[in-house]
Amino acid sequence: MKTPSNSTEVDFILLGLFSHTHAHLLLLSVVLVIFTASLMGNTLMILLICRDPRLHTPMYFLLSQLSLMDMMLVSTIVPKMAANYLTSTRSISPAGCGSQIFLFLTLAGGECFLLAAMSYDRYVAICFPLRYHVLMNPKLCAYLTVGSWLLGAADGLMQAGTILSFPFCHSRTINHFFCEAPSLVRLACADTKVFEFFMYICCILMLLIPLSLVLASYSLILATVLRMRSSAARKKAFTTCSSHLAVVGLFYGAIIFIYMRPKSHQPGKSDKVVSAFYTIFTPVLNPLIYSVRNKEVKGALRKWLQKTV
Repeated sequence: MKTPSNSTEVDFILLGLFSHTHAHLLLLSVVLVIFTASLMGNTLMILLICRDPRLHTPMYFLLSQLSLMDMMLVSTIVPKMAANYLTSTRSISPAGCGSQIFLFLTLAGGECFLLAAMSYDRYVAICFPLRYHVLMNPKLCAYLTVGSWLLGAADGLMQAGTILSFPFCHSRTINHFFCEAPSLVRLACADTKVFEFFMYICCILMLLIPLSLVLASYSLILATVLRMRSSAARKKAFTTCSSHLAVVGLFYGAIIFIYMRPKSHQPGKSDKVVSAFYTIFTPVLNPLIYSVRNKEVKGALRKWLQKTV
């Protein structure tokens, strides 16, 4: 009979996203290009928001925080995944695994609340435009931002610490390309029912409640937009809100698919693809969605390019 191994002694093994074939090497190259584009796009977004006075509004301040979270999120996952593949090693230390879980949950959880804050910002801007600067003042904006980071960090610290305290007496092989909480819980040989219950509670608090606030905000926005007499105003509101909803749908949909399922579900290739979607692809889509369809951001970029050229 196998005895539980000490979580601080034996490394975990990540099976990864790709195998060592020419086709998968090409896919890794695509991922690295996306990773680079994500870093550059989100960095550019943050710089434009900081440099252009016209973008010094609550909406763009929250957007800069979203870009910062996306940069950190993709940097938490991709470098380790690429290093393991290129060096033909699959191991990750318990400390490294715990760090990935903590950082991922901090950033993903913080982004859930931040997207809810951004939807509230749009609700106030469209439904109460004359009171926008009073209702969405800098103090409230700071509270919403700090609250998003702190709630995400609290969730990450609790889950990472608890998961690594479990004994792993059988396989320490993780069928994933990074350390994600549900994948490690399946490997634990202790009774994890209580922890799984609290993990579902956390999912409700971190995912479903913010998503409900987002849907409520945009339902009220839609009702207000449909009553607008100006077609130009309706078009601008729909353009802005559709961009936000695209981000919300991509992020919440994928992460709920992974986290709101029972432990008995056996992970497969589809799980890795979905996880890759919200850890690798969504961070590069956010600056594209917010810049391509946003006149203010395009104007700030054009102004900056004219000064530098």
